[in-house]
Amino acid sequence: MTVTVRIKLRAAITILVLCLFYQSHGQITLPKVFGEGMVLQRDMKIPVWGNSASGALITAELGGVQITTQADEQGKWRVDFPEFKAGGPYTLKLYEKGKPNQSIELTNILIGDVWLASGQSNMEWQVQQAMDASNEIAKADYPDIRFLIVEHDMKLAPLEDISSGYWKICDTASVRRLSAVAYYFARKIHREQNVPIGIIQSAWGGTPVESWTSRAMLLSSPITRQRVQANDTLTYNHLVTDSLHAVRFWEIVFNPQNNTDKTVPLSEYDDSTWKEIEMPGVFRDFGMGSYEGMVWLRKKVMLPKAFSGKDLTINLGRPEMNYSLYFNGTEICKNIWNANPTHDYTIPADLVESGENTISIRMALLWGGGGLNPPAEKIYITDSSSIISLAGTWLYKEGLEPAIPEIQNYHYYPELLFNAMINPLIPYGIKGFLWYQGEANVEQAYNYRKLFPMLINDWRKQWEQGDTPFLYVQLANFHNAKPLPMESDWAELREAQTLTLLQPNAGMACIIDIGEANDIHPKNKQEVGRRLALIANKLVYKQNVIASGPQYKSFKIEEDRVRISFTSIGSGLSTKGGKEISGFAIAGEDKQFYWAKAEIDGGEVVVYSDKVKSPKSVRYAWADNPECNLINSEGLPAVPFRTDDWKGITQK
Repeated sequence: MTVTVRIKLRAAITILVLCLFYQSHGQITLPKVFGEGMVLQRDMKIPVWGNSASGALITAELGGVQITTQADEQGKWRVDFPEFKAGGPYTLKLYEKGKPNQSIELTNILIGDVWLASGQSNMEWQVQQAMDASNEIAKADYPDIRFLIVEHDMKLAPLEDISSGYWKICDTASVRRLSAVAYYFARKIHREQNVPIGIIQSAWGGTPVESWTSRAMLLSSPITRQRVQANDTLTYNHLVTDSLHAVRFWEIVFNPQNNTDKTVPLSEYDDSTWKEIEMPGVFRDFGMGSYEGMVWLRKKVMLPKAFSGKDLTINLGRPEMNYSLYFNGTEICKNIWNANPTHDYTIPADLVESGENTISIRMALLWGGGGLNPPAEKIYITDSSSIISLAGTWLYKEGLEPAIPEIQNYHYYPELLFNAMINPLIPYGIKGFLWYQGEANVEQAYNYRKLFPMLINDWRKQWEQGDTPFLYVQLANFHNAKPLPMESDWAELREAQTLTLLQPNAGMACIIDIGEANDIHPKNKQEVGRRLALIANKLVYKQNVIASGPQYKSFKIEEDRVRISFTSIGSGLSTKGGKEISGFAIAGEDKQFYWAKAEIDGGEVVVYSDKVKSPKSVRYAWADNPECNLINSEGLPAVPFRTDDWKGITQK
């Protein structure tokens, strides 16, 4: 080929590429929040927006309504359809005048109620990870429930579109990945309101409220101004590098390295130099609180001859969330993020040997966690008639696999998730917000009094729908119960959440009774979704229902006793299980709290203690994991509270 020919060929290719570029650049596009099978919000104007060639005339059609608008100089356009009643299916058509071949047509669209579900891992926790997963998945046939899961993304500046995600119809295949809380909420509302329900899920585990708040709002507060300005030193390469480190991080966590899975679990493997550790227990109690990485555990267990030839069951109690179990060198399970909530497994009979057998566990120690959590009777092997405990001395070894890379976790940084996972959704029409978050802000619980309302006001301002309903979940009970009353940052975070009820059109679901001491992700997401739906029924759908447990109203000191009044008592107060009231503590001027006796007197509770003659304050369920049982006639738990405003441990 001659030089002249090559030059002409390159010129022709360049012209073709430019033509294709300008042609595609001028085509109508929609952000990914719009798609086949989506749900659009009823009873309010329906915004639809996108991009096209500058100045193009765009016609949009929905349900017989046709609107034409002109794109601005940047090619941006928007139309607002009039209010529609619930129903469907509809087809959305978009086309540019003079370019009939450049059009978009989205079908199977329903009109109903759309809820944006956001927060951290307890909102993200999937149906397949929650309680009774297999049964719930098998029943999940709700074609009028649709959802879109916004994939994780973080950006230094607001985006116009999400990185990925598309609408799915709720069925036994798709529901597995959906937020369990959002699903059980949607299912109850759909059944009772008989309208299509759309869920837009935009959540990311471990993230603080500041990550989900816009830069402008964060700059308005002295609490967050300096931290958000620190983002100005970040570059795109910082985020890319951290993402690459995160990929390697989870590659190591999920996949054994250095061929360890083929050697370490073998019975003949030499573990003579390994260190000892008592199980059940957690590694942080053995001086490994700051260690992050992979650890191997091994234990030799003697099995009687009666166990031979039988399938056995092994139960690990409540181990760290990411682990693999091996028996005599064979992998029994690979558990990722507690996919199996019961942690009991079958050991096939052909692996069982009379006498000595070897149990091996590969476990990820992350964020100060790791181990087989108590109680001791929860870890054992059984043939259904006899039980052999696995409690006692185990051997462990770290460093058998590569160190996991350090991650900066930029998705924890202020505004970065708002930019990538919330801003692109605005101004999609919604009925309200669902929020489950706060664990990542526990150490700054006092500041959460300002930070959480900031987010609510920010989102409402961004959506321009007025005081859009904002329903949220108060943190559940967590950690081991304490024998004496004491200060608690978890209690202070819950108090900040309760104070947020002062915001207009806000509702809170209290779940202080369904948490789990050793699991920050309580499995009973059905009840969480139900309680959120109760709040929606009362606040949003204006039903005459009791939607909350008793809430503190006022107190009155009567000599050595304190009388507490409540709202939301229904037809009366009672206790769960009919037992004596637990959870109250009382203090005098010295601020020393003692467990108190409490008696129900009509719609009030009288609190007292022989150790406090001149009471000044009463607290209820004021602990990380309080033992509390006050409920109303609907069986809903009393919301934790205190009557004092004494300085807490998170108030700097």
